[in-house]
Amino acid sequence: MTEAVCVIGAGSWGTALSMVLSRRGREVRLLARDASKAASMQQSRCNDDYLPDIPFPESLRITASPELALDGAAAVVVATPCSAAGEVLPLAAGAGSGPVIAAFKGLDAASFERVDQMLMRQVGEARAAILSGPSFALEVARGLPTAITMAACNEELARRAGAFFDDTAFRIYHSDDMTGVALGGALKNVIAIAAGIAAGLKLGHNAEAAVVTRGLAELMRLAGAAGARRETLMGLSGLGDLVLTCTGELSRNRRLGMSMAEGLSPAEAEAHIGQVAEGARTAGAAQALAQSLDVETPLMGAVNEVLLGRLDAVEAVSRLLSRPERSEF
Repeated sequence: MTEAVCVIGAGSWGTALSMVLSRRGREVRLLARDASKAASMQQSRCNDDYLPDIPFPESLRITASPELALDGAAAVVVATPCSAAGEVLPLAAGAGSGPVIAAFKGLDAASFERVDQMLMRQVGEARAAILSGPSFALEVARGLPTAITMAACNEELARRAGAFFDDTAFRIYHSDDMTGVALGGALKNVIAIAAGIAAGLKLGHNAEAAVVTRGLAELMRLAGAAGARRETLMGLSGLGDLVLTCTGELSRNRRLGMSMAEGLSPAEAEAHIGQVAEGARTAGAAQALAQSLDVETPLMGAVNEVLLGRLDAVEAVSRLLSRPERSEF
């Protein structure tokens, strides 16, 4: 427990992971964006904005100073939105020689880079790891059982990165398929928006099941074309995360879709949710990636058209239902 860990990003997910890391007495420094936020959390000993009434373990400290947070850290966990990764990863790369664990999901909106590609470029193969899987921050913070995947270029590094999370309620499985874990985590958010639209339009359970199933087919086609392994996509970071995000009431992306189905614009819907919904930022990059790999993704493409304001939710559903019938596989 002498090895300290730094977590960058004091939103709901970064806070929840900090609590997991510190529950057995490990020193954890949670880096917040501004001093007032850090001071408030340190004084109240909880995250009143996102995880109220869940007290912090004693060994968790909150700071706005990167120098204090990163000093001597044996590992760095990056739990910011994907859009902030370009700014944050160089900071993590300059801190020691331990694992840098990406706990964010998405695709870069401009370059279409996956999380594993961002990590490789910024911190190098020997330190890069990804944590992804079906895990709502609120349940993780409460200590409810969670199973999740840690991926790295080899399983030895994945095990080493996973060993910092020694809370028995937070079970980590290891993988060396970084491409599959990165794309599973990114693409399921886009599909969850479609599931939310179906729920918001009250299309029924049959329609929602169809969204999840056909969404999985698209995810597997696109990720497979990018080099992901089929078994990874059928595991925790693929199918597991997809099911949770498409059906769980705590899902930001599902709630975004529901809000848009009720008539809100994407910006209004995200403001209503009060947190970043990564699927809204990933949809365009996913569509561009699909086009570059010549992969058909009609469901994700329809979500992108709705987000861009080119279709409303009802028109998108009508377009999908009117597509020519075809073999399922």
